Amino acid sequence: MNKRIIQTADAPAAIGTYSQAVQIDRTVYMSGQIGLDPASMQLVDGIDAQIHQVFKNLAAVAAAAGGSLADVVKLNVFLTDLGHFPRANEIMAAYFSEPYPARAAVGVAALPRGALVEADAVMALA
Repeated sequence: MNKRIIQTADAPAAIGTYSQAVQIDRTVYMSGQIGLDPASMQLVDGIDAQIHQVFKNLAAVAAAAGGSLADVVKLNVFLTDLGHFPRANEIMAAYFSEPYPARAAVGVAALPRGALVEADAVMALA
């Protein structure tokens, strides 16, 4: 088993005891990303901006691992208000194309730093 820690300044630094991603052989497990701007480490304002930032952050981690969002096979989306799910779905379409990854969308009571959305992913590299 080959294990590699993925780290990039193009995504927010970890705000806890975790890695941005861990690669085992050709599979990359990406930690949850919230809508933090990697430069300021502050949440961007509003649900639309946070959703976009989450996918930008995941894309940066994917790139650091040698892949892209096109390589994502499983995506988990966590929302503090499931009323935002249609908007999350709409914005997701700007970052992913068919065939889409498997996905779960889960309503949660709260997220770190008061974020409105978080997503994590599993990526399979060719």
